[in-house]
Amino acid sequence: MSTHESCHPSESQACPEYYALSRRRFMAVSGSAAAIMAAAPAWLPRVALAKDHRGSMRDVMVSIFLRGASDGMSMVVPYGEAAYYSNRPTIAIPRPDSGLQNAAIDIGTGGNGFFGFNALMQPLMPAYNNGHFLAVNATGSTDPSRSHFDAQKYMEWGTPSDPFLATGWLGRHLLSSAPADPNSLLRAVGISTGLQLALRGGPFTLPIPNLDSYGLTGTGSTAAARQTAVDDMYDNSDGPLETIANNTLSTINLLNTINFAGYTPGGGAVYPAGSLGTALKSVAALIKAQVGVEAVAIDVTGWDTHTNQGPLTGAMATLVGTLSSAMAAFYADMTSDPSPIGFVVEVQSEFGRRLLENGSQGTDHGHGNIMMLLGTCIAGGRVIAQWPGLQPEQLYEGRDLQVTIDYRSILAEIVQNRLGNSNLEYVFPNFTPTFQNVTAC
Repeated sequence: MSTHESCHPSESQACPEYYALSRRRFMAVSGSAAAIMAAAPAWLPRVALAKDHRGSMRDVMVSIFLRGASDGMSMVVPYGEAAYYSNRPTIAIPRPDSGLQNAAIDIGTGGNGFFGFNALMQPLMPAYNNGHFLAVNATGSTDPSRSHFDAQKYMEWGTPSDPFLATGWLGRHLLSSAPADPNSLLRAVGISTGLQLALRGGPFTLPIPNLDSYGLTGTGSTAAARQTAVDDMYDNSDGPLETIANNTLSTINLLNTINFAGYTPGGGAVYPAGSLGTALKSVAALIKAQVGVEAVAIDVTGWDTHTNQGPLTGAMATLVGTLSSAMAAFYADMTSDPSPIGFVVEVQSEFGRRLLENGSQGTDHGHGNIMMLLGTCIAGGRVIAQWPGLQPEQLYEGRDLQVTIDYRSILAEIVQNRLGNSNLEYVFPNFTPTFQNVTAC
């Protein structure tokens, strides 16, 4: 079933009205905004805004997936473990008190004198010091797979090893909660050419690789004619095809009214060049437009660092620096308004890397990893960990960091406390979460 025709799982009757949008209704919604838009910034969309629909318990979720298995120990550094340094003679991040260049950042009592941040995460320190940035260590999926494909699939499904599951955890969250804005045309976006598994099944959910250029493919001179042709083609069709076509065309019209290219970030935020910075800048514009978007998924590739990992000055250093700068810009941008819209950014990866560096100055596939959370209602300024230790007898299968906090416990707490959805058995089937107090309001 299409992402634009899924129904609320609790509904036994036909789909609720907000899952089917006619062209007439879209035009009515668009026309009602004219007076509002006359005094609004130029980049805002010329559609009815959702200002009155989003409650304090409905943050927008931005899910960033680091594909390839990021090395969490090079980001949230366990400098209190001697075994970390003995197992990584050439790629370990120096201790904060080493006096060496690129030493780990001393994060004070929040790291309990044991953890520090990679120096390239310095842009996130304002959010950390404000209590809005949090790291979780020794977390991840309990599934033992070291296959990127399988591990990503199980994590995005929200349950391991279920071959019959066709929806993702974020998709099920949207399916089991009414829209924050009942007039919304677009509840979730995957910044990608294909919809991320986490969003599968979500109503009014689309993969859009570039928010600024979404539309029918082809030359600009024939865009209007091609859209009219598609509109006419499905106008007299009955059933799901007409609904899908009308909703898709309406979404194209909606996004094309937002001047993403002309958006000016708030708070002096400067997004880094590249796909992640562009994506987060566009997401900030989309969220501030208040058109009802509740969830966004973004992929960041390149984290499979078997060779020349370079967490200080090489390939991984570039990835960490870009990720940190982009997240910091998004934080500054989103918190700059007098009444900022609530948001949560969560960052995860399919699994971590092996403790022992290999002969190519890289690391191989591991198990336990980190998660990072950013938001004004995140109980940050600290690292959460049920630290298992890095001695041989403490390692998973004798070589990897153990998983002591299931990643679903972190996500479930956010879903309930910040996304306003207590139907956790549906979102994360066959799992009972243990909340870790990662939310603050």
